[in-house]
Amino acid sequence: MNQNVKIAIIGCGRISGHHCRSIVETDGVELVAVCDLDIEKAKAYQKDFGAKAYDNYHQMLIENKDINTVAIVTPSGMHYEHSLDIISKYQKNIIVEKPTFMRPSQVKEVYDAAAKAGVKIFAVFQNRHNLAVQRVLLGLQKGELGKLRSANVRVRWCRPQRYYDLAPWRGTYSMDGGCLTNQGIHHIDLLKLLCGQVKRVISIHKTLGADIEVEDTATAILEFESGAIGSLEITTAARPIDFEASLSLVCENGLAQIGGIAVNELQIYSPDPTACESNSEDFSGNVYGNGHAKIYEEIAQTFKGNREFPVTFEDTFSTIQLLNAFYIADERDEWVDVKTANDSARLGRENEKIANLYRTKLPSVMS
Repeated sequence: MNQNVKIAIIGCGRISGHHCRSIVETDGVELVAVCDLDIEKAKAYQKDFGAKAYDNYHQMLIENKDINTVAIVTPSGMHYEHSLDIISKYQKNIIVEKPTFMRPSQVKEVYDAAAKAGVKIFAVFQNRHNLAVQRVLLGLQKGELGKLRSANVRVRWCRPQRYYDLAPWRGTYSMDGGCLTNQGIHHIDLLKLLCGQVKRVISIHKTLGADIEVEDTATAILEFESGAIGSLEITTAARPIDFEASLSLVCENGLAQIGGIAVNELQIYSPDPTACESNSEDFSGNVYGNGHAKIYEEIAQTFKGNREFPVTFEDTFSTIQLLNAFYIADERDEWVDVKTANDSARLGRENEKIANLYRTKLPSVMS
């Protein structure tokens, strides 16, 4: 590409501010415009970051043809529709917040559309950049830890009813997913990154702490292709606060445990205990961490032709396929082979009534 990244953001929720800050602090990246159906939300970021504000992304892209990349930070269930629209109508590169897309079939379709249009997709999995995660990954690659024997994910967070009542899309299978899709997706991605591909899973989901249709508590057992086994416990029914988001690996040469509020602390690294302090970060003021800034640096390097973006189609697809496998296992009440898992019957299912709340009409000049 060998050009600067000129970015527009669609969706001005809380995490969009983190995107804005990361963009303006990254060399070779420019924030051109922000857009939200609620223009006041867009104007708030306009005031803070100097970008143009819009309430119609079609109008935004028509008036700012220099924009070459669009960050999609809309409700999860709209990522698929918004991505296809922007790729097909405007041939823009896209940055997609977690969980990227809801279904494996959607991942395939959007990446295929991007390839045909000659544009790129940058999937956001920012916790891969946490120092603790990078140190454990290095230890696995160098053989310090040896072969994996078992792995465990624990996410014990608090999302009370008032959280789900903030917007119509929250707590729905069509637009949000439950604790696995919204809160747990990064930990599922890290489990796969550090431990390798998962062969099969069995899972049980419950709704225990809120009046919503999706799960707020899920427990699963996993078998990895390597022969190692694992467990996963994710809940947003913890009370009264968030307690932990951790990942531990039992290996032949020792134990690695990443914890803290968002897998930001290397709590145990038995092959080299001195590595813990230097590979831990304080996320107390920012649960999103520092990974978004790293992602925008990677995007800038991709535009300059210096490197390929590290999160590939295969990465994104296998993470969303594993996510759906958990839901399918719960739906069928049986073990599910991950490689043959397709779309969950529930996750990402259509709901036109809710989707219409988040759709943007073409301006009359283009209708």
